[in-house]
Parts: sequence; structure tokens; C-alpha cells
Amino acid sequence: MIITSLKASNQNHTSEQDSVRQEKNGMMILYAVFLFFSVIGLVGNLIVFSYLGFKIQRNKYTVYIMNLSMADAILETVAIMALIANIISNTSNNEIKSFNLSLTVLYFAMIYTGMYLLTAISTERCISALFPIWNTVHRPQNLSTIMCCFAWALGGLESLLDNFVCGPDLPDDRTLKCVVIGVMDFTLAVGICLPLMVISTSILLIKIKTTFRQQYPPKLYIIIIVAAIMFTLSVLPLNTISLLLLCRLVPPNLVPVKAFIPSEYWVIVNSAINPYIYFLVGKIWNQGTCCSIRDTLHRAFTIDIDD
Repeated sequence: MIITSLKASNQNHTSEQDSVRQEKNGMMILYAVFLFFSVIGLVGNLIVFSYLGFKIQRNKYTVYIMNLSMADAILETVAIMALIANIISNTSNNEIKSFNLSLTVLYFAMIYTGMYLLTAISTERCISALFPIWNTVHRPQNLSTIMCCFAWALGGLESLLDNFVCGPDLPDDRTLKCVVIGVMDFTLAVGICLPLMVISTSILLIKIKTTFRQQYPPKLYIIIIVAAIMFTLSVLPLNTISLLLLCRLVPPNLVPVKAFIPSEYWVIVNSAINPYIYFLVGKIWNQGTCCSIRDTLHRAFTIDIDD
């Protein structure tokens, strides 16, 4: 009987070790995949930022895209550092908490900044399409710069509140504060930014259908629509799961909680594909003609934007 119980205990211990090993291997594969997307995204966003910042004449929309590319490039840089740190921690079982905290603050600051930038550009493009006289006569000259500064400031502040008022290493008496911050984040993302992007995108789609039946729609419309849709699909699950966790509306062992890490890193994919959306849309309707990166981005953001 003693031998049998020892064998059963050894089998359980081996099974637990195999389960832990499989989970670690799965996380390593996940980290490697997102690390690949981070590197690809960093290269693409740096190219877009360099061309829009120094090689193409700026306009009110390239200012938004240039800032969005910078935010995405910083996010991808932070993601690369965090993923490498996670891989090292997974292999050596050593955590770098202070390093990870600083990365987390910057990471979420870039997510929020990108969200506000996309909301601003999609809303402004929609208003410009509906009210062209306002766009031509009454629009403040420095509106794009003002909105970009506001997006960076609000995104940084929101991330600081998330991590320093309701961070993972703070005492347990922060429940009420966490709920308030979680509701605030969810309201800003899902209650304000998401409806604005959905309404603006819907109006742009309707305008494309009704106004541009006999010709190709402005490429900037397509860029805004695709970027807004992709960002919505990546941020909505993250904010929803975060709110459920902070408000303790679901137990921590449920499947949606386990989906938090993939949804958190899925933002990396969204930021990585943005520059390639710009390249792809800029090359559309060129009738097979070859063009440089500068010409491609110039077509994407300069031609037809004032239609």
C-alpha cells in the first residue's frame, strides 16, 4: 500500500511538472510570435515616421499619422524589451519587477495615446467630410498639433493612474480605487472613443458608397476605416477583461482571464500592421506602376485628402 501510494504521488508530481513545462513552452512560443511582430512593426513604423517627418510635406492629417507611428514605434520597442525580459524570466525564473513596471507604464501609455490619436483623426475626417466649409474656413490651423499633444498627455496620465494607483505590487486596500480607475478606463475606451470611431467610420463608409460610386474613394478614408476597425478589435477585449478583473466580476480561474495576456499582446499586432496598411493602400489603384516608399506614402496621405 505504501509503495502504491508513493507511485501515485510520483505520477501526480510528474504530471504537474509536465503541465508546468507545457505551459512554459506555450508561453515561450507566444512570446516568440509576438516578438517577431514587434520587430516587423518597429521597422515599418520607423520608416513611416521618418518619411512623414522629414521627407514628405506635412499636412493636417500626416501630423496625426506621424504621431501615431511614433506611438506605435515606442510601443513596439517596449514590447520587444518586455518580451525579451519575459523570455529570460521564463527560462531563468528570475523576475525584473521594477524594469517590468516601467515598461508597463510606457506600454499602456502608448496604447492609450494611439487610441486617442485614432479617435481624433477619424472624428475630424468625418466632420470635414460632412462640413467642408468648416474644414476650409473655420478649422483652427494648429488643431492637429493641439489634438496630438492632448492625446499624448491624456494617454500618459491614464497609464500612470493605472499603474501607480492600482498597480500589481500595491497593498490590497486599493479595491475601490481600482474599480474607479477600471470604470474610467472602460468609459474612455468603450463609452467615448469606440462610439466616436464607429460613428465616424460608418459615416465615411456611407459617404464612400454614395459619393464615390464612379471613382475610387480617397485613400485616407480607407486608411482611417481599416485602422479604426483593427484597433477596435484589439482594444475592446483588453478593456473588457481588465474591467471584469478589477471589479472582481469573474473568478481568476475562468477562461476569459486566461485570454488577458493574448489580448494584451494582440495590440502589438495592431500596431505592427498599421504601417503596412499605409503602404498597401498607397499602392492600390496605381495600375501596376512601381513607386518608391516616399511616393507610396505621398499617395496615401496627400492625394485626395481634401476631397
